Amino acid sequence: MRVVWSASLSKEVQQTPVVLQLLDSGNLVLRGEQEGDSGTYFWQSFDYPSDTLLPGMKLGWDLKTGFERRVISWKSADDPSPGDFIWAVERQDNPEVVMWKGSSKFYTTGPWNGLSFSAPTTRPNPIFNFSFVANEDELCYTFSIKDKAVVSRIVMNQTTYLGQRFTWSNNTQTWDLYSKAPRDECDTYGLCGAYGVCIISKSPVCQCLKGFKTKSGGYMDWHEGCVRSKALNYSRQDGFIKFTELKLPDANFSRVSKSVNLKECREKCLENSSCMAYTNSDIRGGGSGCAMWFGDLIDMRSFPDGGQDFYIRMSASELGMKGEPTTKIVVLVISAVALLAVVLISGYLIHKRRRNIAETDQENEDQNIDLELPLFELATISNATNNFSINNKLGEGGFGPVYKGTLVDGQEIAVKRLSKISDQGLKELKNEVILFSKLQHRNLVKLLGCCIHGEEKLLIYEFMPNKSLDYFIFDQTNSKLLDWSKRFHIICGTARGLLYLHQDSRLRIIHRDLKASNVLLDHDMNPKISDFGLARTCGGDKTEGNTNRVWLYGTGIC
Repeated sequence: MRVVWSASLSKEVQQTPVVLQLLDSGNLVLRGEQEGDSGTYFWQSFDYPSDTLLPGMKLGWDLKTGFERRVISWKSADDPSPGDFIWAVERQDNPEVVMWKGSSKFYTTGPWNGLSFSAPTTRPNPIFNFSFVANEDELCYTFSIKDKAVVSRIVMNQTTYLGQRFTWSNNTQTWDLYSKAPRDECDTYGLCGAYGVCIISKSPVCQCLKGFKTKSGGYMDWHEGCVRSKALNYSRQDGFIKFTELKLPDANFSRVSKSVNLKECREKCLENSSCMAYTNSDIRGGGSGCAMWFGDLIDMRSFPDGGQDFYIRMSASELGMKGEPTTKIVVLVISAVALLAVVLISGYLIHKRRRNIAETDQENEDQNIDLELPLFELATISNATNNFSINNKLGEGGFGPVYKGTLVDGQEIAVKRLSKISDQGLKELKNEVILFSKLQHRNLVKLLGCCIHGEEKLLIYEFMPNKSLDYFIFDQTNSKLLDWSKRFHIICGTARGLLYLHQDSRLRIIHRDLKASNVLLDHDMNPKISDFGLARTCGGDKTEGNTNRVWLYGTGIC
């Protein structure tokens, strides 16, 4: 008998017979005769990914045994021997996934931030769940599929130098490309050198960070990177500049302290002359933990739609904290004090007048208006949205920005912060909230409550995790994820919501701005019509009426 294939067993076989079985997941397992007990697997193909990573496979380390699972490209399309490219999890204090070309780094994902890697290719989305486990037993990345009807795989391609994620199309019976890494020039590892940042929308794509300059002062090889415009003091006189929307740099020379908050992290970094930058190691719940970088910062790029805040050490003179001429400082201080005095006096007089008027109006309104929806405290909403952080911003419409928030009980919310330029008054706002609290339908976005605090007017809605319909149907890649059964389900749900507004609700409401971006999708891809604020109000038996405009554009009540 000639042996054509053999494998190392993960545990000793102490029972017979044994069974070789291909599971529905694609995992080929050698197990005991008793089916269903993964603890009896003597060997499984999921421990040896080759050039392909399937849902449920682990990429990374078994820290108890030291066993590593890596994805390795084939040498060619018809030669399965190991090629030049490797996907692997870096076993370090601040782990990340790295694509190697031979012994050189080719691409990095950036460190895991609690929700995804710093690069947005693994950002939470309606199709995939991504997870990263880092504990005493293992250090690994894996993904799963939310919709069991979707079939997907990741392939490390030797020819195209890409890690490609494919989904299977039943319509064309082909594998469609869903995403790839690297995606563009800016994903090339270390393209812009130390303290350089890659901005794909600019030419050249490499730019020096604020406070840094090119070494030569002109055209250069960007691999040389940038140097500081002003040298550090390497003392507590230094400070930090906050950079936003960044992919975090190579985490090889970073350290993590999970029990330290951001304020304490700043102090720890300031005390260590080798610390060049810091940020939260986990961005969930407003941020926690401390990640500090030591040495040059390499492999940064701008991500306007999903980067992270990053605090880079700067000299006091760069920040304008010290070293200004005495005369200039005196003039600035006197001017500031004088301006402050004028502002305070003017503000006091205006506030006193407004308070006298508001107290009378508020007493009358509070006696006659009984809101059916909860009134949220501004502090509650501010805490839920991380003080209306740019990282929580979902978008912005004609009447103000919308933020994602999480209440203390874990409920996710969407907060519409109405612009101060709106001519909507307090009385009109309360009347509208009372009116729309009576609209209840499974295919309408639910208004959870409001917040009125001074000039702040906030509307709190249920959060829709799968964004809006236009995110799918107008995107060449995402549109392939909606088969006709899902599309028909969304069409029917939208029609039911419109029927309720037009016919079955207490008021006849005609939606004047129904479009794909106003059809939101919940966790189960159920459609919810949004932006159905008032444009006209009149009696239920009328077709026209004298009405006042309000700030929510989109519908009329007839």
